[in-house]
Amino acid sequence: MPDGWTIANRYIEEVFNEMRKIGLQSDFKLDGLLKIQIQLESTFAFGWFFHCASAPLGTRIQRWLCAAVTTSSHRELQRLRFLHRKTAFSCSYELFKKPSFPSGQKRKFEPLQDPNEVYKSAKLDANGDARQNRAATVDDAEDEDIAGPELPPDFEQEDIPDDEEGRFFGGGVTRDTSSALDFIEQQEKAGVTTEKIDLAWLRRTALNFEKRISKNAELRAKFEDDPQKFMGSEADLDVDIKGLSILSEHPELYADFAELGCIGSLVSLLAHENTDIAIDVVEILAELTDEDVGAEENQWEALVNAMLDADIVELLSQNLSRLDEDVEADRSGVYHILNVLENLSSQSSIAEKIVHESEIMPWLHKRIQQPERSITQNKQYAAEVLAILLQSSRKNRERFVSLEGIDTLLQLLSVYRKRDPEKDSDEEEYVENLFDSLTCTVDEAIGKSKFVEAEGVELAQIMLREGKLSKLRALRVLNHAVGGKDGLQVCERLVEAGLLRTVFGMFMKKQDNQTIEHLLGIFASLLRLLPGDSPGRIRTLAKFVEKDYEKVTRLVQLRRGYASRLSPVDEAIAQERVGLSKDEQEAMAVEWLSRRLDAGLFSLQIIDVILAWLVAEDDGARTKIKSLFLEQDQNLGIIRTTMEEQLSGLEGSEGEEEEKDMLNTLLEFL
Repeated sequence: MPDGWTIANRYIEEVFNEMRKIGLQSDFKLDGLLKIQIQLESTFAFGWFFHCASAPLGTRIQRWLCAAVTTSSHRELQRLRFLHRKTAFSCSYELFKKPSFPSGQKRKFEPLQDPNEVYKSAKLDANGDARQNRAATVDDAEDEDIAGPELPPDFEQEDIPDDEEGRFFGGGVTRDTSSALDFIEQQEKAGVTTEKIDLAWLRRTALNFEKRISKNAELRAKFEDDPQKFMGSEADLDVDIKGLSILSEHPELYADFAELGCIGSLVSLLAHENTDIAIDVVEILAELTDEDVGAEENQWEALVNAMLDADIVELLSQNLSRLDEDVEADRSGVYHILNVLENLSSQSSIAEKIVHESEIMPWLHKRIQQPERSITQNKQYAAEVLAILLQSSRKNRERFVSLEGIDTLLQLLSVYRKRDPEKDSDEEEYVENLFDSLTCTVDEAIGKSKFVEAEGVELAQIMLREGKLSKLRALRVLNHAVGGKDGLQVCERLVEAGLLRTVFGMFMKKQDNQTIEHLLGIFASLLRLLPGDSPGRIRTLAKFVEKDYEKVTRLVQLRRGYASRLSPVDEAIAQERVGLSKDEQEAMAVEWLSRRLDAGLFSLQIIDVILAWLVAEDDGARTKIKSLFLEQDQNLGIIRTTMEEQLSGLEGSEGEEEEKDMLNTLLEFL
C-alpha cells in the first residue's frame, strides 16, 4: 500500500489535471465542475489532507469554484448542495470510506472510521500487519524525522515558497499544481457581473418558478415510488426558492410579485411533501416580511395580503405540528415559522386571524411548557411570540385565558419566586416574556378573575418579599391586576393576603421611578375601587394615617420632585407655542405631551388623585396636606389645576366617562 504522501499527491494531481481540462478554458464546463465538487465534498467530509496536504489548498479550491462559475453554473452548485443532503458520495481511494446517511431527512453524518486511525494505517508498508505487531519497539538511536510520512523524493529540487499557514513546507506541489494555484489567484481577482433586478427580471423569474413547481409536481406524481426520478427537479425547485431571497432587497417589486401570483405559489409549497422545501419557503417568507427590509406600508400590505389569501396561517400551523424539533433542520424551520408569525403580528387584525383561525395559540401554550434542561432559543421565541399576540388584541387575551393560560403562566413563573435566571440568557428573556404575557392578560376582567382563583396575588407577595428580578415584574402585574373597573376582587384579595404592609413598606424606601409609578398605581386603584365602609378601605386609609401621616408626607415630597422636573419642560413648551398657529400647535401636541410624560407628568397626576382622595376621606389628612403645601407657599389649588387638566384630556369612551365622574366628584372636595 503506498504511503499517505504518495496517495495525497496522486489525488491532487488528478484533481488539478481535471481543473486544467475545464477550468483554464474561457467557458467553464458544468460536468467537470460537478465532478470536482463531488470529489472535494466527499473528501472534505472526512477531514482529509491530514498532515500531507495544506488545508488552505482545499479552502482555496472551494473559493475558486464559487468565484469562477457563471450564473447558471452557480445555480448548479446550489443544486448539488441540495442533492448532497440526500445522496452519499464515495471517494476513489483507500484512505476514504463512504459515510452512512439517514434516508429521507437531512442529518449530520459521521465518518465510519476515525481519520487519524486511517492515516496511521497508511504508514504501514504494503505487506504490514498491524494485528501481528501489537507491541511497539523503540530504537535507541535518535529519531531526527518529524512525525508523518517521508518527504517526497523531489523535495529539495524546487524552491517553492511556503503557503500562508506554513503547512506545505515548500514541497509536495508540482509545477502543474503551482500553475493551477496561480490560475485560482487570477480568478479570485476577477470581477463579478451582477444581474439587473427589475420587473422584466421578476417576470422571467416568476415564469421559471412556476415551471419548476409544475415539473416537480408532475414527476412526483408520475414516479411516486422512485425518488431518484424526481430528486433532480426538487433540487432545481429548492434553488429557485432560495433565489427569491433577493426580493428582500427590492421591496418595490412586492406588489408585482403578488400580482403575478408567485407569492401564492410560494406559500402553497408550505404543504410540500418534502419538509426541506417547506422549511426553505418559510425562511424566504421570514426574510420578505422582516421589518428591516424597509418596505413601504402599501408594499408590505400587498405582499402580506397575498400570503393571507393563500392561507398562510393554516399552513404555518400545520408545519408546526409536523416538524420535529429533535431534528436540527426541523428545529430551524420552527424558528423561522415563529419569525414569520412575529412579523405578521405587527397588525392587530392579522394577529387576531392567527389566533382565531388556526391552532397556533394552543401550540404556543404547549410549547412554553415543554420541559427542557436549559431554555432553548425556540422555547424563548415561542414565549415572545405569545406575548406579542396577547398584547395585540383583547380577543387574543380572552382566548388564551380560556386555555387556562393564567394558571400556566403562574406555574411557570413560580420557579423564579426566589431564583433568578442567568443574566443575558435565553432563560432571562423567556421569563421576561412570561411576565409580559401575564401583565397584559390580567388587564381583562376574566384574566383578573382567573388570577385571583390561581392564587396569583399570593405568588406576587412571595416575589415582592423574596424575589430579585421577579420583584419589579410582580409589582407591575399587581398594578395591572388591580386597575380598571373590574379590579375590585383583586384589591380585596390584596388586602386579605396582607400585601398592604409589603407595598407600603416598599413605598417608604428609596425606589426607582418605575417602582414608584407602580406603587402609586396600586394605591390609586385601592382608593378608587374599595367600597366606602369596607374593611379593606378602612385598612388602606389607616396605612396613610399611621405614624403621624408619614406616607402622606412622602407623597407630598415626591410631588415636589416631579413638579420641579416638569416645570422647566412646561416653560420651554410655552416659549415654543409663541408664534405658532393653531394648526402648528396641534401638530406639536403629541411631541409636547411625550416630553411632559418623560419629565414625570403621569406620576404627578396619580399623586394628586391620591391626595384628593385623602382630602375627601380624612380631615386629619386634609389638614396635614394643606400644612405641607403652605411650606412651599402653595395650596390645594395646584391639585385642582392638575385634575382639571386630566379632565380636559379625557374623551367620551365608557371607561373615560367613569374617570370623569370620579374626578369631578373629587374636585368638589377641593
